[in-house]
Formats: sequence, structure tokens, C-alpha cells
Amino acid sequence: MEKSGAGKSLNIYLSNLGCARNQVDGELMLGLLEEAGWTVIDDPSRAEVIVVNTCGFIESATQQSIDTILEMASFKEQGACKGLIVAGCVPERYREQLVGELPEVDVFLGTGAYDRIADAARRLASSDSEVCLLPSPDSRPPDDPDAPRKTTLSYSAYLKVAEGCSRKCTYCAIPKLRGRHRSRPLKDIVKEAEKLVAGGARELNLVAQDTTSWGSDFDPPGHPAEILAALSGLSDSIWVRILYGHPDRIDERLIRAMGETPGALPYFDVPIQHASAKVLKAMGRNHEPDDLLRLFDRIRELVPEAVLRTTLIVGFPGETRHDVDLLLRFVEKVRFDHLGVFTYSDADDLASHRLADHVPARTAKRRYDRIMGAQSLISEKNNEKYLDRELDVLLEENPEKNVYVGRAWFQAPEVDGVVYVRDSRERFSKRSDCGIGSLVRVKITDAMEYDLIGEPA
Repeated sequence: MEKSGAGKSLNIYLSNLGCARNQVDGELMLGLLEEAGWTVIDDPSRAEVIVVNTCGFIESATQQSIDTILEMASFKEQGACKGLIVAGCVPERYREQLVGELPEVDVFLGTGAYDRIADAARRLASSDSEVCLLPSPDSRPPDDPDAPRKTTLSYSAYLKVAEGCSRKCTYCAIPKLRGRHRSRPLKDIVKEAEKLVAGGARELNLVAQDTTSWGSDFDPPGHPAEILAALSGLSDSIWVRILYGHPDRIDERLIRAMGETPGALPYFDVPIQHASAKVLKAMGRNHEPDDLLRLFDRIRELVPEAVLRTTLIVGFPGETRHDVDLLLRFVEKVRFDHLGVFTYSDADDLASHRLADHVPARTAKRRYDRIMGAQSLISEKNNEKYLDRELDVLLEENPEKNVYVGRAWFQAPEVDGVVYVRDSRERFSKRSDCGIGSLVRVKITDAMEYDLIGEPA
């Protein structure tokens, strides 16, 4: 195996920020680094090279990335660090401007150059010249199913099915950061899924910038239902969940597939952003509020056990109090199982930046609180339907003796609630098949706003 430096294995640390798609990129980079002979460690103070995989989607994410970069740069003086690599969306979004403002960084890798991480780290460890690789994100090669990948968790994994986005939402920088939409070949998706399941994955979360547009760029076009069908035979106990769906791409074929395909979860993650026709038009969304209502009604008609999740943006330029009233009524009518809200994040490279009547931050925060306050009551009421029911729960933590934390099928990782399990009779701790990553049967005894409490069934 080729070694990372001058004949010996060197330590490398990676800080991974941002969304699930970024997590996949970080795991792929770690796999490539390990294959090249690097030793991946969890302590940045002992690393000869540090990598920060950044998120630049909204202002707060960019600021977190910059803060992390500066924190990691301090290990050049206080630790063993000889070089700092910054990868991902922040260098892609700000490019040469960022290079001039962060002299602490030795290497910049854009989203189209993640596969060059091992070479960049080798050159840095060998004291070669500084590296700045910012090719067009459209030039990014398709994820190779045979590429090494160091997954964060063995039992739960994100499976990327496409890269980029070809939509023109005025508030979104994804096309600039990730390029146009490119679907992965189905055979590559299945091959990677087989590897993940063989490695112990009980849950596969299908992700992309626009997951339900998978196959739209094929000739002839493909359909995301084909992915569910292809993955259904991998295991008898696998959960397959689709995240980041688009309302314009969820048709009856997909709804039925999510409700009927073995292993597929009837979990509908459909970010709608708003429910005012005026605001939706200004956002560049090509549907009306009534279209959304018909979609959710049809989902619940065809799949009665369906769980609905959405995300919203408040404080968008031009949004009025009346628009927020419309949004609130929509939320109360649909009664989403899970809902998240963002306040609008402005930047001068967004089309929405040029719109009139920007909303003050304090006003946007009040609107955020109003929507989330209503949703907390809805969520608690929705959770009450699980009382006294037995559910399969994927155990993820054992924070203290006789207490476990896990998720039911209708709770996606990191964004939804959890199930707390009180194992007072030590039923789980006495069984070898009930450790972290196990699917166990739990009886729900209490329901809170976002979380559930149960005991071994």
C-alpha cells in the first residue's frame, strides 16, 4: 500500500460539517485517505494534516465552517499539524475570494475535486507547493461503488443516488455549489447498497439534492420507484427511506411504490418551503398551494400509514403577515408528522437577493417561533397515536445504565425525534442481540412533543 508521506503512515483528522450529502463526501474522502496509507484519528491535536469538509448553503453554516477552519488552524501552532485542507461547498461558493482571506489554509478543494484528496494530502505532507483545485462541480466524476468509504455508522448509512440540481429556486445556491443534476446509474447504487448491507447496515437513507428527480436525465428517463424495487431484495429487515423529495416529482407510481415495496418506508420527506402562492412564485417554485394539498391528500389516501415531513422558509423577501397566516393555516390543515423551519438566509449571489422588501431578522424570528409553536402542539398530538403500541426501534445509544435511545421507522436520523427506552428489567442488557445497531421491539408508554418513551416489549 502506498504510504502517505515519506515511507511512514501519518495521522489525519477530518471535520465533517453540513448535510447528509456532505457526510457521504466526507466518508468517501476518509476511505481514499486510508487506502493511500493515512491513519485516520479522532484527535486533531495529533494530526499532521487536518481536513475541514465545509458547508456553505446558508450564512450560519458558512460561519460555522469559517469558525471551524480557524479552530483547526490553531493546531499548526499548538499541535502536530503541518497542513490544513479545506474542502467542499465553502471554497466552491467563494472560490478565489476565500483563498485570499484565509492564508491559514494550505489546500482548497472544491466539490468537483473530492476524489483528489489523497494526492493533495500527500503533496502537503511532502511540503510541495500550495494546492487550489476548483474545477467546475459538473466535472465531478460519478461516485464509484467500488471506492473505499469509511462510514460513520455501520448500521445506518446515507446512499447518494444523484449529484447536483437543475432547478432554479431563487433562494438556493445548490446549482452553483454542486452543478447540474446527474443521476447515478442504478447498477452502481445497488452495488454500493449491497456493500453497505454486507457491512451491517439496517437502514439506507437515499439522498441527493433532488432525490425524486433521479433518472430524469436518462434516455429513456428512469423513475425512483426503480431504485426501491432494486433494493427490496437486499435484506428481509432493511429500512429504505427516501429523503429530500420534490413535490413536482412525487407521482402516483412513486407513492404506491413507497407504500407497497418490501423494505421501503412510507416516509414522505417533501420540503414545500411555503404555502403562499405569491411567495412560492417569488421562490421559483412551479406549483400552487392547492397542488400541495392535493398531493398530501393523495398520499394519505393511497398510503394511510404514511408519515409526512416538510421544511419551510419564513422571512423570504416580500413575505407579509398575511402570507404567514396562510402558511400557518396550511400547516394546521395538513398536520405534518415532522416539520422544520428555516429563516431566510440572504447572500448577494442569490437571485432572491435582488427582490424588494427584505424582512428584518427579528420579524423573521418571530414568524419562525409562531410556526414552530403551532407545530409542537400538532406533533405532540400526532405522537399520542403511538401510545400502547409496539414498535420496532433501531437502538443508537446507551447513554446510561438501563437507558437506550433509538429511532422508529418514522423517525429519520438527526432531523426527527427519538424513542427513549427504559430497560429497568435489563431485558436488553442481558441479550447479545440487543446492542447498539439492533432492531428491538418496544412498547410506547409516553408521548412528548417530538420524542417517545417506551420499554422493552
